[in-house]
Amino acid sequence: MSKIESELLIPAVKLAIQAGEEILAIYSSNFNVEYKADNSPLTAADLASHACLVAGLAKLAGGYPILSEESAEIPFEQRRLWETYWLIDPLDGTKEFVKRNGEFTVNIALIHQHRPVLGVVYAPVPKLCYFSTADSGAYKAVGQEQPAQIFARARVSHPPMVVGSRSHLTEEVKSYLLRLGEYEMRPVGSSLKFCLVAEGEADLYPRLGPTSEWDTAAAQCVVESAGGRVVDLRGEPLRYNTQPSLLNPYFIVFGDGSRDWLPHSVFNL
Repeated sequence: MSKIESELLIPAVKLAIQAGEEILAIYSSNFNVEYKADNSPLTAADLASHACLVAGLAKLAGGYPILSEESAEIPFEQRRLWETYWLIDPLDGTKEFVKRNGEFTVNIALIHQHRPVLGVVYAPVPKLCYFSTADSGAYKAVGQEQPAQIFARARVSHPPMVVGSRSHLTEEVKSYLLRLGEYEMRPVGSSLKFCLVAEGEADLYPRLGPTSEWDTAAAQCVVESAGGRVVDLRGEPLRYNTQPSLLNPYFIVFGDGSRDWLPHSVFNL
């Protein structure tokens, strides 16, 4: 897949930026907020970004199927046959969008044989883009600046810098952090938490709460390409499209692999 990934990466980055412009046009307006069946928010920006990405990805080489948060009803019997497909979150961090704090992203991942092999995470407000393929390393670009390669921390800082959700700090995470010892906490929205680990600005992101596959795939590729890891509570990398449910298991994101970050004492693993 490596040649195909490299050919698709720049078009995917351009599409993420284009979708970001669609989002910003609505961000600056008096938009309405609706709510889905699971009580998660939905705005015109989610739908505009979805339409932009789906139309653009459909034109790229490979003609791969597309799975989006806004088209998640595709049955497993159909998608289980997909060896390669696009997995997108048109607006990751809709709650942050509604709060107008700028911490939301456009996520584009290419999944091949259940793992992300291309990832783009674009934050429209700061014009910040993280991108990678499985074989090319991870990069960060701000606006029109030249992209710079990024690396996760090979050795943990003291105390560890932990990133956590602004909207989803669960009791399990609180229990985990109590057992972690001394640490510093930085609350951040959306997939930007992963990206701070990927660029060495943070050591750890424990997500002991519900997420969906489109929330994590693009950022997982960035983290892994930067030398970090995204693993479930048994230490295995997150995998995609392996079951009818699109919910992820709980997971931990970290840079320093020499330390055991798994929450054994919290979940009796």
